[in-house]
Amino acid sequence: MDDNTLSLFAGIGALLLLASVIGRLLKWRAGAGQHPVIDNLNARINAWWVMVLVIGIAFVFGKYGVIVLFYGVSFYALREFMTLTPTRRSDYPALAAAFYIALPVQYVLIASDWYGLFSIFIPVYVFLLLPILASLGGDTTRFLERTSKVQWGLMIAVYCVSTVPALMTLDIPGYEGRNLLLIAWLILVVQLSDVLQYVCGKLLGKRKVAPNLSPSKTLEGLLGGVALATLVGALLCWITPFSFWQAGLLALVVNAMGFFGGLVMSAIKRDRGVKDWGHMIEGHGGMLDRMDSVCFAAPVFFHFVRYWWA
Repeated sequence: MDDNTLSLFAGIGALLLLASVIGRLLKWRAGAGQHPVIDNLNARINAWWVMVLVIGIAFVFGKYGVIVLFYGVSFYALREFMTLTPTRRSDYPALAAAFYIALPVQYVLIASDWYGLFSIFIPVYVFLLLPILASLGGDTTRFLERTSKVQWGLMIAVYCVSTVPALMTLDIPGYEGRNLLLIAWLILVVQLSDVLQYVCGKLLGKRKVAPNLSPSKTLEGLLGGVALATLVGALLCWITPFSFWQAGLLALVVNAMGFFGGLVMSAIKRDRGVKDWGHMIEGHGGMLDRMDSVCFAAPVFFHFVRYWWA
C-alpha cells in the first residue's frame, strides 16, 4: 500500500461520503414512506462502502490477500451460476471437479506466477475433462446443455475473474511493486461505468438499447456512462504505466466489454426466468450481478497489458 494507493482509496472514500450525504438528503426531501429509486440508491451506496472496505483489507495483505479475496469471489459466483442452471445426478463428478479441483488449482497457479499453465488450464484441460466426467454417468438427457453449463460457469466465474489477481504476475518495466494499482484502476473504471450508465439512464434515458435483455439500459445511459468513465480512466493514468491517451483507450475498451458482458449475463438470467443472480449484496443482487461487467473486461485488459506493456 504505497502513497498512490492510499491517495486513491482516500479519494474513493471522499466520493462515497459525498454520495452518502446526497442519498440521505434525497431521502429527507422525499419524506416518509417508500421511495424505490432513492432507497435502491442508498442501498447501493451502503453496499459500496462494504465492498471498498473488503478490497482495502485485501490490499493491505498484498498479493496473497488479493488472491484469497478473488478466490472467494469466484467461489460464490460459480455457486450462483450453477444454482440457476439444471443439473442431474450424473453431473456431480463434473461439478465436484469444478469446485474442488479447477477452482483452487487456478488460483494456486496464479499465486505461483505460472502464466503458461494458468492461461490454458481451464480453457483446454478442464474443458476436455468435464464432458469426460459427465459421460461416465451414462446419462444422455440434455447432455450438451448440461456439460456446456459447467464449462460456461468455470470460464465466466473462475477463469475470467482470476485474470484480475493475475495482473499482479505481470512484470512491467518501471512499474515494479505497483501492480495492485492496476487492479484498482480496472475495478474502479468498470464499476464506475456501470454506476454512471445507471445514473445517466435515470436522468436522460429514453431509447432502450436491448429491451428484451435488459429493459433498464438506454442508449443515453450507455453513451453518457461510458464516456464519463472513460474520461475518469484517462485522468487516473497517474496510477498506471499508461499515458493519458493510452489509459483513455484502454478505459474505452474495458467499458465496452463491461457493457456487453452485462448484456450476455442478462440474457442468461432472462433464459432462466430470474431478475438477479442472487441476493448476496443489498441493492446489487448476487455476486455475478456485481461482477458481470468485470468478467468480460478483465481478461481483455490483462492480455492487452501483458502483450503491450509487460
